[in-house]
Parts: sequence; structure tokens; C-alpha cells
Amino acid sequence: MVDVTGKAPSVRQARATALVTCSAPVVQALRTGSVPKGDVLAVARVAGIAAAKKVPDLLPLAHVIGVHGCQVDLKVIKEGVRVEATVRTADRTGVEMEALTAVTVAGLAVVDMVKGVDRDVALRDARVVAKSGGRSGDWSRPASADDTGGTQDTEDTGSSRISQEKQDRHCGRS
Repeated sequence: MVDVTGKAPSVRQARATALVTCSAPVVQALRTGSVPKGDVLAVARVAGIAAAKKVPDLLPLAHVIGVHGCQVDLKVIKEGVRVEATVRTADRTGVEMEALTAVTVAGLAVVDMVKGVDRDVALRDARVVAKSGGRSGDWSRPASADDTGGTQDTEDTGSSRISQEKQDRHCGRS
């Protein structure tokens, strides 16, 4: 593990995306809320937020840092579900792994909840797309034709955002 003791805490943010591809009937079921296992997007959102806070338990060389904000957005598109996570901290190291973990675990939750109806469901293209703060400053991935955030069907399924701050307030942790 890299020693970050001498680094000054600073505000840092990372954004990651992933894509869960699934069949047209599953996309329709996601849009109508008729997936047999329940509210797929809500479960996936909470799974992603919880996972972002567990990164040091999953990756042995990851630093224990305070995840001060985590927003996981899921959007049903023509190809399946687009997942995006933004994680923020004021700490000595970045939150890229927390953002990647949030999108992949949220995507895995989607896969878990629809695999019984669509055996071809797949989690694809997990990647960090932007980061800010820290010694290396700001960075963003150049847009390309295969990005999951392209110009696909942009129909949203309604309530697609729950931030960690809102969740904390709801649970009485302000």
C-alpha cells in the first residue's frame, strides 16, 4: 500500500459508467416495473452506494477513505441499463476505485435481478470517465463511438437519483 500520510487532504471526485445489456422484453419490463424480482433500479442503486463504501474490504491495497458523497444513476435505454456513479471525498487519495466499484456492483445487481428472464444479460464497459482533484488534477476520458454514454435512447424511468447525502438524512445521519 502506498503511504499517503504526508499528503494533504483535498476534495476529489470520480465518475464511472457501465452498461448492462439485455433483451428488448427485459428493457420493456424495466420500463414498466414488471420484473418478477421487484424494483431493479432501486435495488441496484442502493447496492452501488453500499459497495462504494466497502472498497477497502474488497481490494486489499485500497486505502480506507471517507466516502462523503455517492450518487448512482441508472437509466433504461434501448440496449439495457446505463449505470453512472459519482463519488466524492475530501481525503488524501482519489475515489476512482469507489466509483468503478459502485457501477459494477450496481450492474451486477441488475444482472442478478433479470438473469432469470434473460440468460444473455451482460455487464459491459465499466470505466472511469472523469476525475478531479488531487496532485494530478482533472482528467476526463475522450468521447468515443463505443462509449456507454452516447446518444442511445434517453428515456428515463423516473426517479433515477438517490444520493448518499439524502440517504443519510433519511436514516437520521446528518
